[in-house]
Amino acid sequence: MQQLEQYRSCLEACNACADYCDMCSVACLQEDNVKMMADCIRNNMDCAAICRVAAAYMARNSKYAKQMSALCAKICQACADECGKHDHDHCQECAKACQRCADECLKMAA
Repeated sequence: MQQLEQYRSCLEACNACADYCDMCSVACLQEDNVKMMADCIRNNMDCAAICRVAAAYMARNSKYAKQMSALCAKICQACADECGKHDHDHCQECAKACQRCADECLKMAA
């Protein structure tokens, strides 16, 4: 379990980010102009998936955890950037969670 402590902050950020992305994508589907939200939804889906995979690599203390975290940071940053373009509360909250995860994953990957 001590090995997991090195990943704790990043693991928590990944799990939270995945949850926010799931909530955001569902909320985007309820917006009046769903077509305008298509890129946001796609990014949310990719981000949630990579966050869960990265968290699993960290939980297993995989020798590839750092590389997976670097990829996760890149995808989270893209999602944060896309969600940040939209004024909806769910997008703004998701952008914050994605940015936090990107920052944590970059620290992890270093």
